[in-house]
Amino acid sequence: MPTVVVTGATRGIGRAAAIELAQRGAEVAVVGREPERVRETARAAGGAHEHVADLARMDEVRRLAAELLERYPRIDVLANNAGAMFTSRHVTPDGYEQTFALNHLAPFLLTNLLLDRLTESGGRVVTTSSDAHKGGVLDLDDLQSERGRYRPGRTYATSKLCNVLFTRELQRRHPQIAANCFHPGVIRSGFAKNDGPLTRIGATLIGPVLKSPARGAAGLVWLALDPAAGRLRGRYIEKQRPVEPSAQAQDDRLAGELWERSAALTLGRGTGDPVVAD
Repeated sequence: MPTVVVTGATRGIGRAAAIELAQRGAEVAVVGREPERVRETARAAGGAHEHVADLARMDEVRRLAAELLERYPRIDVLANNAGAMFTSRHVTPDGYEQTFALNHLAPFLLTNLLLDRLTESGGRVVTTSSDAHKGGVLDLDDLQSERGRYRPGRTYATSKLCNVLFTRELQRRHPQIAANCFHPGVIRSGFAKNDGPLTRIGATLIGPVLKSPARGAAGLVWLALDPAAGRLRGRYIEKQRPVEPSAQAQDDRLAGELWERSAALTLGRGTGDPVVAD
């Protein structure tokens, strides 16, 4: 029975994936920000394990990692699924722009803190990216979106580009695991309803034409459990097949430099070597 950790598991594709993974026999750790939603999803997933953490805060990511390491002697899959888009610029208590913190720094840090456990099991890291990454432009000197007018769509797209670059560099540095990311399609989900009435109204109006969360979760479940998916390394997946991401997403120099910057921000050093939570 594989142990699968799913972040952002209380809404949309995360919730659908947690339920499907449990139905397929996995031991599922449900991670979410709101205790009530975590509890409800865990029940829907047949008694999955509950973990509450606000992943926009790096201290919460560290606390979660320590909790997971203490509870699970084996972790087979980490599904980095938590993410959001915000219509205005916010700064977290750590001083990071919120979209960058939640969508990139959190999965970067959590993966590194769990890396030894994942390596021991020959595990998998599955990260939810998006085709939106093609609209992202990564400026290593402006990771916090401080320059010029804040553009929510561009900031979100860039965070999804970071997901692809992170996957690529993670695989290069740690070939013992299977690191892949995927585009779930345009899904009916709550991620676009986090901030701003116009965004919430727009997300509600287009909801009927979007894919169901269950369809979007299919890629996550496939990458987590399928034997064929376990042989993929560092790939970007659409509809359960590898495709080429944007040109910038294939820039190995950029991937390496993003890793170093992210390590300096979250691990407190520039090498990006994995560390284990206290």
